[in-house]
Amino acid sequence: MIERLRQLPTFEPLADDVLEWLLEHSEELSYDAGDMLFTEGQSANYFYILLDGQVQITKRMGGQEITLATHEAGAFTGEIPLLTGTAYIASARALQPTHVLRVDQESFEELLATCKPLRNAIFAEVAQRLQNLEAQLRQREKMASLGVLAAGLAHELNNPAAASRRAVGNLREALQKLKVSTAAVNQHKLAEEHIALLYQIQEQAVKQLASDTSLDPLEQSDREDAMGDWLETQGIDAAWQLTATFVQAGMTVEQLEQIQSTLPTPTLNDAVVWLEGSLQTGELLKEIENSTTRISELVLAVKSYSYMDQTVVQEVDIHKGIDDTLKILTHKLKKGVTVLREYDSNLPNIMAYGSELNQVWTNLIDNAVDAMHGEGQIRIRTSHEADVVLVEIVDDGPGIPPEIQSRIFEPFFTTKEVGKGSGLGLDIAYRIVVHQHHGDLRFTSKPGETRFQISIPIELVCAV
Repeated sequence: MIERLRQLPTFEPLADDVLEWLLEHSEELSYDAGDMLFTEGQSANYFYILLDGQVQITKRMGGQEITLATHEAGAFTGEIPLLTGTAYIASARALQPTHVLRVDQESFEELLATCKPLRNAIFAEVAQRLQNLEAQLRQREKMASLGVLAAGLAHELNNPAAASRRAVGNLREALQKLKVSTAAVNQHKLAEEHIALLYQIQEQAVKQLASDTSLDPLEQSDREDAMGDWLETQGIDAAWQLTATFVQAGMTVEQLEQIQSTLPTPTLNDAVVWLEGSLQTGELLKEIENSTTRISELVLAVKSYSYMDQTVVQEVDIHKGIDDTLKILTHKLKKGVTVLREYDSNLPNIMAYGSELNQVWTNLIDNAVDAMHGEGQIRIRTSHEADVVLVEIVDDGPGIPPEIQSRIFEPFFTTKEVGKGSGLGLDIAYRIVVHQHHGDLRFTSKPGETRFQISIPIELVCAV
């Protein structure tokens, strides 16, 4: 077996006594194709040396299992969690009949302490693996975040698009009815003062409609009942179908009584139907305008959020970046999260990597929403002092348990169940703020309040 170990590049330079000790403190195991050597989230107790076969390393992210690496004979695995004191951060599965040496944690640590060549070889390989793993998962995390944001945006865009499409269909019918009612009013050959009165009341109602003063449901219902009763008393055709439009436009029974007292009696029905038709047309046009404006705002927010068509380092408005992020995350916030903005009106713009900072706001706000289980309050406060801007993001969730607070910025550390998170969100935020912008990211947490504090220099002195 010593000669077999010497055929493996990592162990070839080791002395015979070291290899003998390794064999004495390990056990030979065989696995069939499909067998698991270890599973993500499982307590890490062993170091594995592949003598023959092939092992696939996988990790669950976003409900999917992704392949991180495939190890051939001569490789080793399981060392990272033993060195970091964590559970296995990935799973290992035999792809074909595989023969391994399995070393327990105590023997692994003793081997590293006593054999410098092996320690150096393992550490060099670990460094390379961690670099590759982090790069792969970081890209995966960004793509997963992009997918979530895209799904949310699709939902947010669909709502105003559907509303606009529905309003266009209703507008087509309303215009046809308005055409008929206009012809009916014209047949009465009204005097100029009568026509002027109708247009005056219509303009008042249109202005009221534009002010968007909403009524509470009870008041809305009471006004519709009163309006419907009056219209029915006057013998107006389809009276109850007209009431909602009049009330929505802020019209009162008194205004209709003014029309009744001024116009010739035979004209009242056609005049009221015409007035309702013109107001309904205006209401539908307003609905289309609001819907298309919302679509435009979302598109602009996405463009601003990603800093498209701009240089990498640019002048950044922190408030706009946060507001764009909140628009992008509307689908998660509107279910039960209240956002309070306490913005410094004199906050200066900064020179920074705009899209990266928006990723920081996204990760911190998204984490806060998850921590509160989608219900609660997030307070965002900005200020500035000397040559830095300060941002605080505070949630009223259950807080971060004290025993894990020292680890939340570690790569791959996550409190979410296996497959729900990569543990890179806060690590990415930390690297963007501290390494890329030479700022500071810290937090305090207790039940009912978790406060992240971000400070960023106004001038980016040295980009990395």
